[in-house]
Amino acid sequence: MIEQDQPPTESPGSSLFGDAPEVDLSRKSTTGGDLALVRLRLAWRTLQDGWSIFVESRIGLLSLAIIAVFALMAFSHPILMATVWERDVYDPVTGYAFDRFDHPAPPDWRHPLGTDSLGRDILSQLLFSAKSEFILGITAALVTVGIATTVGAVAAYYGGLVDSLLMRLADLIIALPGISLLIVLSALFDLKLFHLALIIGVLGGFGGTAIILKSQALSIRVKPYIEAARAAGGSHAHVIFVHIIPNLLPLSLLYMMFTVTGAIFAEAVLSFLGLLNIRMSWGIMIHTANTGGYLLGGTKYWWLIVPAAASITLLCSAFYLVGRALDEVVNPRLRRHDG
Repeated sequence: MIEQDQPPTESPGSSLFGDAPEVDLSRKSTTGGDLALVRLRLAWRTLQDGWSIFVESRIGLLSLAIIAVFALMAFSHPILMATVWERDVYDPVTGYAFDRFDHPAPPDWRHPLGTDSLGRDILSQLLFSAKSEFILGITAALVTVGIATTVGAVAAYYGGLVDSLLMRLADLIIALPGISLLIVLSALFDLKLFHLALIIGVLGGFGGTAIILKSQALSIRVKPYIEAARAAGGSHAHVIFVHIIPNLLPLSLLYMMFTVTGAIFAEAVLSFLGLLNIRMSWGIMIHTANTGGYLLGGTKYWWLIVPAAASITLLCSAFYLVGRALDEVVNPRLRRHDG
């Protein structure tokens, strides 16, 4: 019997995931290998469809290329340190350019981006910091998406008191000023890069991202295959983790991009204020220039400011624009239709 409060069937293209095939795994295959093959084929077809839509966005492709360049920068630093650069000179923290005496020195052929006030190579610091930014951003994004997807699915599935408690917690976290809270925590505790990533991930996972994913999980909960899974004797955990969460992953991937942007920006702010216990980052590079009074020199000492500031801006913008391009993939209503 059909329940009276069940919403009407959605018209084609009105779903948030549009043309992406829904993951209906309520029917049991004869073997585990067949079931895994079905899942793999569905995932591959969804990936192909999504990529074909993503490549239509020039901004998305350009942003993806920028991210790839920064990834190459992160991988190139240990290679250069092992093969080309002398550790005593080019170490991003303890190195010193003995061939120059006028630190901070402007760019030359041995130091393409010059040196800072302590005689350290700017290019080496820039490349080394790229790895830290990727580790921070990706770790925070994974924690955020893991928590938010689970919280959203659980709140939508159970409803009632569980939903109210989780959503009021999300409202409370949204009401908190994020940067101010991080400043207080970093002043009270000895925060390192991994600790900062966990804090940003937890705050994001129980915050606004959980509310958005819960709203999508509500539309998935009333699908016929969810009722079929329940009728087949599937447990609550089975329905949530096998049927609901896999259908939330495309939207979760979208919010991973936005979380990376927020994490990199937060680290830059805290490092500029000198509140993080990390070896080197783009924010620390600007902090070093500020403590030496070189920010007041205008363009005279541009190499102390521009490389780090431009890297923060470019990488944050690239992840944000990739997220906007992915928004067209998971939301068909935002796609451009010719004719």
